[in-house]
Amino acid sequence: MNQTNSIARFVDRHRRTSLSEGYAAVFATVLIWSTPSLFMYYLNRYYDPWSQNFYRYFVACLAIAPLVFYRVHRGGPGIDLRAVGLCLVPCVPNVVHQVTQVMALFYMGPGVYTIFIRSSVIFTAVLALAFFPEERFVIRQWKFQAGTLLGLIGAFGVIWFQPNVQSQERHIALPGLLIAFAASLCWALYGVLIKRPSAQLGSIRSFGLVSFITSALLFPLTLAFGKIDTPLHAGTDVNVILIISAVTCITLAHVLYYVAIHQIGVALAQTLQLLCPAGAMGLSAWIFHERLTRMQLWSAAILLVGAFLAMRVKPIATTETAENI
Repeated sequence: MNQTNSIARFVDRHRRTSLSEGYAAVFATVLIWSTPSLFMYYLNRYYDPWSQNFYRYFVACLAIAPLVFYRVHRGGPGIDLRAVGLCLVPCVPNVVHQVTQVMALFYMGPGVYTIFIRSSVIFTAVLALAFFPEERFVIRQWKFQAGTLLGLIGAFGVIWFQPNVQSQERHIALPGLLIAFAASLCWALYGVLIKRPSAQLGSIRSFGLVSFITSALLFPLTLAFGKIDTPLHAGTDVNVILIISAVTCITLAHVLYYVAIHQIGVALAQTLQLLCPAGAMGLSAWIFHERLTRMQLWSAAILLVGAFLAMRVKPIATTETAENI
């Protein structure tokens, strides 16, 4: 009996530790992912969407490489063709997401985009329900459902009431809306598809492969549609900003996000990203003087209420564990 109680206490302690790690990772990710749209909005002045994403992911790949080699040297899952195949599929929507999110910033400010991209939570919830039975406990809770719905309504309102900067139209241009929608859908698809590979390979190995494959896929696209020599003309200050954005917003944030999705689940980790717009809007207003209309402010408030409801969901423990960073 004592042995049974000891095992139960150990399991419960391990579960609480895993949840604590998961929440710490996701909130660190929220903090970091409040800034990518600001970096990309600034870099749009100097880099085209293709070259910007190629070089950001190439730098991210170089940044994670030493950690990948260290992990492989210590043992564990190897980097072979099977591992590459596992990571290849999620890299396709990741490439589409990276390019379309930069293009969307030609139609809207970084704060508005950061709010709208949170609409990916509804796609993530549907995809997680279809792919992962262990996620269904979270998705079935009314707080999660209500929070996701309010988040989607708020995100739609923020972009719907965005004035078209290219004309006198009240609403944003249709191409900008479609591009932002594609970015949101592909981000949700990437978040769902990367769960299994990162569980099997570990967060560092999996992102090392993802950054390498994504860079490899973006390279020919940059040669065909972008300007591969952009760093030579952009200037040192601009290139340093690109490097900082790559190391923090891509390398560090992705590894933390992989930890989060294993400890608290894809759906909840994605929904908590609804908190990113608060930081992004504050920084964008300060740096780029971006302002929201009254209806956009109401929509943003609805979105944040949805985030609060979703945060109150209690995830069940999963059998998968993330590799320590």
